[in-house]
Amino acid sequence: MQSAQRTGGDMRQRLRRHIVLVGMMGAGKTVLGSELARRLHVPFTDTDTEIETAAAMTIAEIFARDGEAFFRDREAQVIARILRDTPRVISTGGGAWMQDRNRAAIRAAGLSVWLACDLETLWHRVRQRSTRPLLKTADPKGTLARLLAERDPTYALADLTFPARPGDSVDAAAARLLDAIHAADPQLANETP
Repeated sequence: MQSAQRTGGDMRQRLRRHIVLVGMMGAGKTVLGSELARRLHVPFTDTDTEIETAAAMTIAEIFARDGEAFFRDREAQVIARILRDTPRVISTGGGAWMQDRNRAAIRAAGLSVWLACDLETLWHRVRQRSTRPLLKTADPKGTLARLLAERDPTYALADLTFPARPGDSVDAAAARLLDAIHAADPQLANETP
């Protein structure tokens, strides 16, 4: 009965700490995160959107003008600020979890969830988008494969690994993810009337 209520999204939730989604670009962190927040009736924050709003520039423009190191510093500041706010579902940029300082801050304030995807799924999702500064190379799929190979061991340090299933709808994936989160940390949320 409780599981049906959770996945149905009828019960209000009071999170004790943040749910922070990490993983590669194209893993579905924003789409799945916003649906998860809707089901839990809690706020959703996308760190990339927060960075763009604060800078009044796109991430691609920040990378082009100021470089990746500058962007990573701003990203860490934004993540630290969001983690001080009311517990919510947070979607992070693909490189955020690679930074020791971000992992430490997220561990202290939330449950980290790695949305694990294979290369073909990621490539299918990102290949038509020109907004990915790290893929502006002569071989974007090769770059994506290299990033995936480099980052997977660090993503695996997340509290929970949630593997993508080909053919899952957003609804099905969100229901599965909510059940996995409750199984991993039954005390993360309290149901409230």
